[in-house]
Amino acid sequence: MPADPLNAAVSERICKHMNDDHAEAVLSYARHYGGLQDATQARMVAIQPDAMELDVDGAAVRVAFDHTLSDSEDAHRTLVAMLRALPGPA
Repeated sequence: MPADPLNAAVSERICKHMNDDHAEAVLSYARHYGGLQDATQARMVAIQPDAMELDVDGAAVRVAFDHTLSDSEDAHRTLVAMLRALPGPA
């Protein structure tokens, strides 16, 4: 079964899932990839082929991907890989 193309509906679905089920991961993306170590709240507002858009403590933050996403499966693999690449607790 082919993966879904990254359109507005797929972006909304991914963001809802991430915000509802993986809020700590979204905050980790903001802190590490967004360079906002003191962030206290983050919401994913959009997934585009080249970046994720976050709302971090009320400010818009764009986190670029290391490649252009091809579809929803690529988005999933990339978000998981980005989380796994984060440094662990000291």
